Amino acid sequence: MDAIRTQVTIERPPAEIYEYLLDVANYPEFLDHFLVDWHLTREDTYGIGAGARFKVDGKDRFAWGDLTLVEATKPVSITLRGRGGRFNRIRTVYAFQFIPNATGVSTDVVLDVERDASAPFDRMRDAFGGRWSDKRRWRRALGRLDGIITRGEGHGKRVSVSGGPRKPATNSPLR
Repeated sequence: MDAIRTQVTIERPPAEIYEYLLDVANYPEFLDHFLVDWHLTREDTYGIGAGARFKVDGKDRFAWGDLTLVEATKPVSITLRGRGGRFNRIRTVYAFQFIPNATGVSTDVVLDVERDASAPFDRMRDAFGGRWSDKRRWRRALGRLDGIITRGEGHGKRVSVSGGPRKPATNSPLR
C-alpha cells in the first residue's frame, strides 16, 4: 500500500480532538477543499459504523469514494476504511493518531493515508504527481482542522442526512 503521512500540532487535549473526529458529519468542514458532494451512509454519524460517500474534486469521472469509521480507541486513535476510484477498486485506510505532548495542553495529530492502487492506471496516476498532490491536500486539511478546533475559524459546510428529519408519515400504521 502507498502511504502518505501528515502531522500537525493542535493546542487542545487529545480527547477533544478525538470527539470531534468521531463524528463523520464533521469531516466536510475541513476536507471540502478537495472532497465535495458529501452524502452520509446512515443516519447516525457518530461512532463505529458511521460513514460517508464523497467526490474528489477534479476532472476524473471515477472520482467517487467512501469512508467508514471501523475502529476507535479513546483518545489514542481512529481508523477509517474506504474505497474509491474506478469500480471502487482502490482500497484506502485513514488512520488518525493522537499523541499528547509532555505539557498535556497540545496534541500531535498524525494522519496516515494508505492507498492500495493495484491497477496499472492507478499506479501511473500516483507516479505522475497524484501522490504529491494528495500529500499537499491532506497537509492543508490538517491545517484547517487545527484552525477549526483551536480558533473556531474556517468551518466548511457540515454534511447532514438528506430528506430532512425522520418521522413516520401522517397516516402510517408504524407510529
